[in-house]
Amino acid sequence: MKLSIKEKLHLQKKDWFLIALILFVAGLAFFLHEFIGGKGAGCVTVKVEGEIQGVYSLSEDREIEINGGTNTLKIRNGIADMTKADCPDKLCVNQKAVSKNGESIICLPNKVVVTVDSSENSEFDAVAQ
Repeated sequence: MKLSIKEKLHLQKKDWFLIALILFVAGLAFFLHEFIGGKGAGCVTVKVEGEIQGVYSLSEDREIEINGGTNTLKIRNGIADMTKADCPDKLCVNQKAVSKNGESIICLPNKVVVTVDSSENSEFDAVAQ
Protein backbone atom coordinates (compact mmCIF):
# COMPACT_ATOMS: atom_id res chain seq x y z
CA MET A 1 0.00 0.00 0.00
CA LYS A 2 1.46 3.35 -1.10
CA LEU A 3 1.04 6.44 1.05
CA SER A 4 0.62 9.88 -0.50
CA ILE A 5 2.93 12.76 0.39
CA LYS A 6 0.19 14.30 2.51
CA GLU A 7 -0.16 11.10 4.52
CA LYS A 8 3.63 10.74 4.92
CA LEU A 9 4.10 14.28 6.21
CA HIS A 10 0.95 14.37 8.34
CA LEU A 11 0.43 18.07 7.54
CA GLN A 12 -2.84 19.65 8.47
CA LYS A 13 -4.49 22.77 6.98
CA LYS A 14 -2.88 24.95 9.66
CA ASP A 15 0.57 23.65 8.69
CA TRP A 16 0.05 24.44 4.99
CA PHE A 17 -1.23 27.91 5.92
CA LEU A 18 1.89 28.53 8.06
CA ILE A 19 4.19 27.42 5.22
CA ALA A 20 2.38 29.71 2.76
CA LEU A 21 2.57 32.63 5.22
CA ILE A 22 6.32 32.16 5.74
CA LEU A 23 6.92 32.04 1.97
CA PHE A 24 4.81 35.18 1.48
CA VAL A 25 6.70 37.12 4.17
CA ALA A 26 10.06 36.02 2.73
CA GLY A 27 8.99 37.08 -0.77
CA LEU A 28 7.75 40.44 0.51
CA ALA A 29 11.01 41.08 2.36
CA PHE A 30 13.00 40.25 -0.78
CA PHE A 31 10.82 42.57 -2.88
CA LEU A 32 11.17 45.47 -0.44
CA HIS A 33 14.93 45.08 -0.24
CA GLU A 34 15.52 44.78 -3.98
CA PHE A 35 13.13 47.39 -5.31
CA ILE A 36 12.84 49.93 -2.52
CA GLY A 37 15.79 49.63 -0.13
CA GLY A 38 18.57 48.95 -2.64
CA LYS A 39 18.19 52.07 -4.77
CA GLY A 40 19.46 55.55 -3.95
CA ALA A 41 21.71 54.31 -1.18
CA GLY A 42 24.99 55.12 -2.95
CA CYS A 43 27.37 58.02 -2.57
CA VAL A 44 30.35 59.52 -4.38
CA THR A 45 33.64 60.40 -2.76
CA VAL A 46 35.56 63.30 -4.28
CA LYS A 47 39.33 63.35 -3.75
CA VAL A 48 41.76 66.06 -4.83
CA GLU A 49 45.47 65.18 -4.66
CA GLY A 50 44.54 62.07 -2.66
CA GLU A 51 42.65 63.95 0.07
CA ILE A 52 38.89 63.62 0.51
CA GLN A 53 37.16 66.89 -0.35
CA GLY A 54 33.62 65.63 0.13
CA VAL A 55 31.20 62.70 0.17
CA TYR A 56 27.86 63.29 -1.58
CA SER A 57 24.71 61.19 -1.80
CA LEU A 58 23.61 60.01 -5.24
CA SER A 59 19.99 60.38 -4.17
CA GLU A 60 20.26 64.19 -3.92
CA ASP A 61 20.52 66.18 -7.19
CA ARG A 62 23.26 68.82 -7.04
CA GLU A 63 26.15 70.47 -8.87
CA ILE A 64 29.53 70.46 -7.12
CA GLU A 65 32.49 72.69 -7.92
CA ILE A 66 35.71 70.80 -7.28
CA ASN A 67 39.24 72.09 -6.73
CA GLY A 68 38.31 75.77 -6.72
CA GLY A 69 36.15 75.42 -9.83
CA THR A 70 38.57 73.54 -12.09
CA ASN A 71 36.02 70.72 -12.35
CA THR A 72 32.24 70.53 -12.01
CA LEU A 73 30.48 67.32 -10.99
CA LYS A 74 26.75 67.00 -11.59
CA ILE A 75 24.66 64.49 -9.64
CA ARG A 76 21.24 63.85 -11.10
CA ASN A 77 18.82 60.90 -10.83
CA GLY A 78 21.37 58.76 -8.98
CA ILE A 79 24.13 59.30 -11.56
CA ALA A 80 27.33 61.37 -11.23
CA ASP A 81 28.83 63.00 -14.32
CA MET A 82 31.79 65.36 -14.77
CA THR A 83 30.30 68.20 -16.83
CA LYS A 84 33.15 70.73 -16.87
CA ALA A 85 36.92 70.70 -16.56
CA ASP A 86 39.60 73.21 -17.48
CA CYS A 87 42.16 70.54 -18.37
CA PRO A 88 43.41 70.45 -21.99
CA ASP A 89 42.27 66.93 -22.96
CA LYS A 90 38.86 66.87 -21.16
CA LEU A 91 39.00 63.07 -20.86
CA CYS A 92 37.13 63.23 -17.55
CA VAL A 93 34.25 65.11 -19.19
CA ASN A 94 34.08 62.51 -21.97
CA GLN A 95 34.02 59.53 -19.57
CA LYS A 96 30.64 57.88 -19.04
CA ALA A 97 28.59 58.89 -16.02
CA VAL A 98 28.99 56.66 -12.95
CA SER A 99 26.46 55.22 -10.51
CA LYS A 100 27.56 51.71 -9.54
CA ASN A 101 29.94 50.45 -6.89
CA GLY A 102 33.63 50.90 -7.74
CA GLU A 103 33.10 53.05 -10.84
CA SER A 104 35.15 56.24 -11.02
CA ILE A 105 35.87 59.39 -12.99
CA ILE A 106 39.50 60.54 -13.01
CA CYS A 107 40.96 63.88 -14.09
CA LEU A 108 44.75 63.44 -14.04
CA PRO A 109 45.79 67.03 -14.87
CA ASN A 110 43.70 68.42 -11.98
CA LYS A 111 44.39 65.41 -9.71
CA VAL A 112 40.65 64.78 -9.14
CA VAL A 113 39.20 61.31 -8.49
CA VAL A 114 35.47 60.69 -8.07
CA THR A 115 34.59 57.19 -6.81
CA VAL A 116 31.18 55.58 -6.27
CA ASP A 117 30.33 53.55 -3.17
CA SER A 118 26.99 51.83 -3.72
CA SER A 119 25.15 48.59 -3.12
CA GLU A 120 24.58 48.28 -6.88
CA ASN A 121 27.51 46.51 -8.52
CA SER A 122 28.94 47.39 -11.89
CA GLU A 123 28.24 45.06 -14.79
CA PHE A 124 32.02 44.58 -15.05
CA ASP A 125 33.45 42.53 -12.22
CA ALA A 126 36.86 41.67 -13.66
CA VAL A 127 39.65 43.41 -15.50
CA ALA A 128 39.71 42.60 -19.22
CA GLN A 129 43.02 42.41 -21.03
